[in-house]
Amino acid sequence: TEFGKQILYNFLFGVCGCKGQWKMEDFVQQSIEKYREKLSGKKVLLALSGGVDSSVAALLLKEQGYDVIGVTMQIWDAIDSTDEAACGGLSEAEDARQVAEIIGIPHYVVNFSKEFRRDVIDYFISDYLAGRTPNPCIACNRYIKWEALLHKAVSLGADYIATGHYGKITELPNGRYSVEKSEATGKDQSYVLYNLTQEELSHTLFPLSMMEKEDVRKIALDHNLPVAHKKDSQDICFVKDKDYAGFIERETGIKSRPGNFVDSRGNVLGTHTGIIHYTIGQRKGLGIAFGEPKYVIRLNPDTNEVVLGDHDELMTYEVYVDRVNYMSVESITEPTRVTGKIRYAAKDTPCTIYPEENGRIKAVFDEAVRAVTPGQAAVFYDGNNIICGG
Repeated sequence: TEFGKQILYNFLFGVCGCKGQWKMEDFVQQSIEKYREKLSGKKVLLALSGGVDSSVAALLLKEQGYDVIGVTMQIWDAIDSTDEAACGGLSEAEDARQVAEIIGIPHYVVNFSKEFRRDVIDYFISDYLAGRTPNPCIACNRYIKWEALLHKAVSLGADYIATGHYGKITELPNGRYSVEKSEATGKDQSYVLYNLTQEELSHTLFPLSMMEKEDVRKIALDHNLPVAHKKDSQDICFVKDKDYAGFIERETGIKSRPGNFVDSRGNVLGTHTGIIHYTIGQRKGLGIAFGEPKYVIRLNPDTNEVVLGDHDELMTYEVYVDRVNYMSVESITEPTRVTGKIRYAAKDTPCTIYPEENGRIKAVFDEAVRAVTPGQAAVFYDGNNIICGG
């Protein structure tokens, strides 16, 4: 890119002095051409969502010499396609088409509605009905944006898939791949990528890994991309207005069944409207008043009870994790010091992870963590690299 060319030129100018300036410029240009020649023919299938991140990712890959194909994943058969904010809505496909035309890359719409229904929506519903709080974006990353997209890439003879995520893929000395935290301020997305496999990581590119969001928008502006000022997608793409309970009732026909609010000793405190309306750590919207703040500390689907408690009852040192996906190591066989996050926005907290039976791990944190929520992801890091998550 012009930015990279200027950095290289400035470096050479500082080392060599002003003499032979034309030779340095010539050397830079020859280096760029050799790099492009090396990459020419390397085909990349890029998930072009119609947002600014994936659009700039496509632009950068093309500038680097890759043969880029933009793919918009059609999931609007499985969601409300009239929702303008939905990341799989019809308007997103049109934005992606316009971007692809400006950049000069082919663009296709591929139907992944069946996979999205099975691996994301059905999982979301079943977890909520079981009293857990799922993270459908992580499931979408693993099974739609990677597994299904990589299968399509292989069928088209592509060498890589790419997305606009802010993360960095590192090949470690042990030969394994890991997602490393992005250096972007406030935009590290490694947490939601913990579930990717070694095969998927070895065929993935993250063009935005070292970039800040404001720089991405500036590149979009400089190249007159119509999505330069587009807002980031928020929340869950297939649920409007955060009404998760309403969505589940419409999808399943199962009406929320009222039950009892109880305390940790089992004393009845009042009546709730159905456990799918609540999540761990919730304080507002309980529909019941107390003399002091009360929080949801547990959901009991078997007895249809919502357990309320004080803030101290939300805190814990121990977390059990199953369905573990290992990244930087193949497994752990002894206690291992790491840092861990129990939700996307949580801070890294030092802890020790222990191998358990049936492939589970136990994490013991150095300081208590708040509102550990069954169904959410716990991700553990060795330095900046993901060691595992579940």
